[in-house]
Amino acid sequence: VQLQASGGGLVQPEGSLRLSCAASGSILSIGAMAWYRQVPGKQRELVTVVSGGGNTNYVDSMKSRFTISVDNGKNTVALQMNSLKPEDTAVYYCNANLRTSGGWRSYWGQGTQVTVSS
Repeated sequence: VQLQASGGGLVQPEGSLRLSCAASGSILSIGAMAWYRQVPGKQRELVTVVSGGGNTNYVDSMKSRFTISVDNGKNTVALQMNSLKPEDTAVYYCNANLRTSGGWRSYWGQGTQVTVSS
């Protein structure tokens, strides 16, 4: 079982990016899925989370600009980021609680770099 993140890159301030994260392997159920981000020297921080029931929560500073969505049929979670600011520059990680034959576990994607700069 693994999570594969994609979609990062360089974007100008006020631009948009869409990150995607696909879960693959012998997955029986998917619980909460989330996006985190981390800048060098700082702790990884939560960006947004969607529960298995579809309820979403966002960090206040990103609430109006970022949108998380889940495609259950494809086992993917996406993060649409609009009006990006230089302070959004970070490595973004997806996280998912997945149930396999071994039970529930938290999995992390490999991280994708987002750089907001002119």
